[in-house]
Amino acid sequence: MAHRLSTLTRAALVALAVAAPVALPAASALAAPPAQQKTQVPGYYRMALGAFEVTALYDGYIDLAPTLLTGVSAGDLQSLLARMFQEATPGVQTAVNAFLVHTGSNLVLVDVGAAGAFGPTLGGLRAAIRAAGYEPAQIDTVLLTHLHADHAAGLLTPDGKPLFPNAEVRAAKEEADFWLDEATAAKAPDGMKPFFKMASDSVAPYRAAGRFKTFQGGAELLPGITPVAAFGHTPGHTGYLIASGGKSLLAWGDIIHNHAVQFPRPEVAIEFDTDQPKAVATRKAILADAARDRLWVAGAHLPFPGIGHVRAEGNGYAWVPVEHGPLRADR
Repeated sequence: MAHRLSTLTRAALVALAVAAPVALPAASALAAPPAQQKTQVPGYYRMALGAFEVTALYDGYIDLAPTLLTGVSAGDLQSLLARMFQEATPGVQTAVNAFLVHTGSNLVLVDVGAAGAFGPTLGGLRAAIRAAGYEPAQIDTVLLTHLHADHAAGLLTPDGKPLFPNAEVRAAKEEADFWLDEATAAKAPDGMKPFFKMASDSVAPYRAAGRFKTFQGGAELLPGITPVAAFGHTPGHTGYLIASGGKSLLAWGDIIHNHAVQFPRPEVAIEFDTDQPKAVATRKAILADAARDRLWVAGAHLPFPGIGHVRAEGNGYAWVPVEHGPLRADR
């Protein structure tokens, strides 16, 4: 049998060799490929959290100079950045993320991005919301971690109208008392005054409509959503603990600005911190809790989608980003 198969195989090869060659198109006749698309996929990522659905939304990025970080030597800073292949110039690409939570009863947005406050690389939130299958008018609650413009300026359309006309906007009382107080703004250094104005302008139409409200303390704001005081970065900086079906996620705002540096070295502050010692103490406490409890966290300035876990590592911590995949309520 083996001899017969071998004979047949040789006969087939001979037949192929003498057969007329198949004409293949010349390379020059092939059409050129279409033009490069030069666009990225829509900026949203969805995950299940118990019975809730959390959608990370990408507003864009800004290049932050690593020299804004304080409490670290230039040599250590360069080494930490190099470990994560980050470049000091023109600046470290830093995401601006927001998080949409569908509880089944409410559609809640945590932070709103920068709109046009800091240039053309930001302001993608509205498009991301629509790409994710929603409209801004469907959002009933906006929770602000704080009133810096990259978290609050996206409340408005380019012509200054409310982007979320049916939403109630909430922020910590301590935050509003600082940024929206005219006397405090008047006494601020000249370099800070624009930030007070941007905060005030962002919430103005919601205040006029009675849709801007503050809270104080840790009482549940909506079923499954509780504020977590994270003061220091700003006077009323607040995270939001989102819990459903035994799963929890902390949307922590600006606990981390640079993941390459501040996870392994949580004592490193940033110039934007209103109270640097308190911001450092808050970061250390929240990182310790997140690592101990294996908590999901969502960061406004972590690489998109900004969702993952914190792992204890040596004297510091490491970032463990979420793995892309289907919606799974069992994870």
